[in-house]
Amino acid sequence: MKKAEFHLALPCEDLEKTKDFYTYKLGAKLGRDTDNWADINLYGNQITFTKAGDFNFDFKNYRLGDQILPSFHFGVIIDVETWGKLYSRLFAMDLEVTTEVTFFQNKVGEHLSFFVKDPNGYMVEFKSFKDHGEIFTV
Repeated sequence: MKKAEFHLALPCEDLEKTKDFYTYKLGAKLGRDTDNWADINLYGNQITFTKAGDFNFDFKNYRLGDQILPSFHFGVIIDVETWGKLYSRLFAMDLEVTTEVTFFQNKVGEHLSFFVKDPNGYMVEFKSFKDHGEIFTV
């Protein structure tokens, strides 16, 4: 299958706080935006945040090894250098970075991972695979 950019549309509570988080804190680029929605370029992937009223997701968790992870989350896979710089940047901003861990250590699919919560309560995961070719290997 040919590689393609990803698009995800999500409701948000506060569009200005959301744009600030993704552009200033995560270093993403702002694309088209209006008073009611904004496109964010997160490592070449388009996330559209739409201004919405109150919404609620039932955040159930699941276990992966010794870690409890949020079932509802999204993220991007980046190289290890970018991963380290972003992790350090967010940590220096005193943001709550959670679950910094290596999954599947010394096994197929080994990767570094951390999560950060955006202003809407979404958990955003950043992964870096030891061997990029093992992203989908079973």
